[in-house]
Amino acid sequence: MMVQRHHRTAMKPLDAAGLNALALTYVGRYATTRGKLVRYLARKLRERGAEEGNAPDPEDAANLMVAYGYVNDADFAQNRADALLARGYGERRVRGVLGQAGIERDIVDQALPHDAERARQAAETYARRRKFGPYANNPVDQLLLRKQLAAMIRAGHDFALARVILKGEHP
Repeated sequence: MMVQRHHRTAMKPLDAAGLNALALTYVGRYATTRGKLVRYLARKLRERGAEEGNAPDPEDAANLMVAYGYVNDADFAQNRADALLARGYGERRVRGVLGQAGIERDIVDQALPHDAERARQAAETYARRRKFGPYANNPVDQLLLRKQLAAMIRAGHDFALARVILKGEHP
């Protein structure tokens, strides 16, 4: 027995109004950045095409959402940085995540706290959550300690701080 599959009908090519409507729907559904919105709209434009001779600009649609206040990179960066730090990720990892989201470096710098105590709290949170070092249920041998140290570095923590946390030292 042959199963028939229904194919989507061809989508109508996008014009400026259609691209703006997609942008509005996207920002209504997801917390996003200007950069992520531009990438999403550019992808939709590639998938659906544009009206002949009337290609809308994803940058214009994203700028409109920023002007309306629906997209705010500074607020997004601050909220995301706070959430990642609270989960125990280090500054390097947070910078990477925010950079991937298309947030400019100066906005990222403003979103991140620049104090050693906050970095230490994040590293301890990560170690506690993953049951690393002094938070482990069982004794930790040197091989496991090296693996835990590598995981903490991948999570964005400074090597020296990660080593201090894993050894259970408190300066």
